[in-house]
Amino acid sequence: MDRKVKVAQYGAGKMSVYTMRYVYEKGAEIVAAIDVNPNVIGKDIGDIMKTEKKGVSVVNVQEAESILQQTKPDIVIVTTMSLMQDVKDALLLCAKLGLNAITTCEEAFFPMNSNPCITAEIDKLAKKNNCTITGSGYQDIYWGELISAMAGSTHTIKKIKGSSSYNVEDYGIALAKAHGAGLDLESFDKEVASADNISEQARQDLIQKGEFLPSYMWNVNGWLCSKLGLTVVSQTQKCVPQTYKEDITSSTLGMTVKAGMATGMSAVVTTQTKEGIVIESECIGKVYSREDYDKNEWTIEGEPNTTLVIARPSTVELTCATIVNRIPDVINSTPGYVTTNEMGELKYRVKPLNEYVK
Repeated sequence: MDRKVKVAQYGAGKMSVYTMRYVYEKGAEIVAAIDVNPNVIGKDIGDIMKTEKKGVSVVNVQEAESILQQTKPDIVIVTTMSLMQDVKDALLLCAKLGLNAITTCEEAFFPMNSNPCITAEIDKLAKKNNCTITGSGYQDIYWGELISAMAGSTHTIKKIKGSSSYNVEDYGIALAKAHGAGLDLESFDKEVASADNISEQARQDLIQKGEFLPSYMWNVNGWLCSKLGLTVVSQTQKCVPQTYKEDITSSTLGMTVKAGMATGMSAVVTTQTKEGIVIESECIGKVYSREDYDKNEWTIEGEPNTTLVIARPSTVELTCATIVNRIPDVINSTPGYVTTNEMGELKYRVKPLNEYVK
């Protein structure tokens, strides 16, 4: 491409501070910004990034279609919510307008195993209008490609076991609430944990109706199985509340989480495969105490046994850098809803993004 890549930012909250800055620093430009928050609508995106003004103001989501039609971005970065049902309208709008899109929505990483109906709807419209829609972020590398690379150096695999923790304070109120942060344990059991106390048939019925609430590892396990060529026989998940012995103040929730209340949750997803390999992955998302820190640990059990540990990763920055580095892959991809396991290795972009666009 012989010009700068044009990017629209859909969602001007915490994550956008990094995605927009990284876009500029990778030689691309922001041509539009969209949000629902009246506190940021009308602001110049430079003020949000704490840089010089860029001459691009955040518009209300009601003007999204109009501004996207006017600016004609090459790709839209969607950094809003965590479930497909919540980003459906944004992704369908992009597909309708023939605009490529990449989202940090965790379910969007591999949504065909949790919400096949919405995924198929987006896929059909994207193919019709010749654009690509995908989900990416931290999990693309740290729960995905690193694990598949480890598997590639292993002779035989019996089990893949992973655990990752992160501070929900870093990702906004939608994610914090999705983890049950701030709920008493009775409410957590009713609003979060009870969703998984169902039969396999009941779960499949919810999935087909688009009403299933997957934990992040649900989609990660699906991505890994697809990447490794494994056939899923069954998959289950269990959500357990996390608590702390003292009160913790949450700026994101705007409240003090009392001792003994849920600071977040641990979600464990277990996948059985036809090939006999078991994938057991756990994500722990909570409001951190002074003692907590991010940690990512994966073990492949087999010949040989291998463990990878990453302590204190800068999860927010890694998520946003992954999104921006994936931009050429999305633009170059085939039309439709295409998950990143189909896009090949994620690469560091030392040149301006447009130089990687075919």
